[in-house]
Amino acid sequence: MEAQDKKTKEEYAIVLDFLPHGYPFDKTPAHRKTAIVQALGKTRFVLLELVPKKDTYLQPYEEVYIGEGKRDKIHHIIGKLPINKLTPTAKSELEFVIADIVAKEEAKFVAFFNNAGPLTMRMHSLELLPGLGKKHMWEILEKRDEQQFTSFEDLKKRVKLMPDPKKVILKRILAEILGKEKHHIFVER
Repeated sequence: MEAQDKKTKEEYAIVLDFLPHGYPFDKTPAHRKTAIVQALGKTRFVLLELVPKKDTYLQPYEEVYIGEGKRDKIHHIIGKLPINKLTPTAKSELEFVIADIVAKEEAKFVAFFNNAGPLTMRMHSLELLPGLGKKHMWEILEKRDEQQFTSFEDLKKRVKLMPDPKKVILKRILAEILGKEKHHIFVER
């Protein structure tokens, strides 16, 4: 999953926070400040700092196009946003936005369970998910060999004592964004 995603750029982002007058701590004179959008890339979960077009007002959870084509609401991308620069509003919205993306893109994450492979001779990529150890890993591998998983619900039914897969994915993505993980499965570094 990681290798394939590295080739593609983010096309869409979800607004976490909109600062119509820029950052409050910015010492730039008010007449020279630009509005700032803090957003999360929809595909690779990259935190981004964007500049909206003049007289554009955005709401949290709003999806904006940031691809190579003509953008209707975003003027340009400043770049990746360090986690410590997130506003309190953006931080509080982050988990909800990720949960929404995971729910809407369920097939993509179920495919991870169906296709995940070993990292090393002793470690499998499934073991990187919080709450999943060797027992769960072996059971997932066994069940997916019988038949591919079709949904999170299917995964929960067929794997005994499986933690909620949606929550497991959400926790992993959050940990990767916060820089708490060495290996990245879902988030671009």
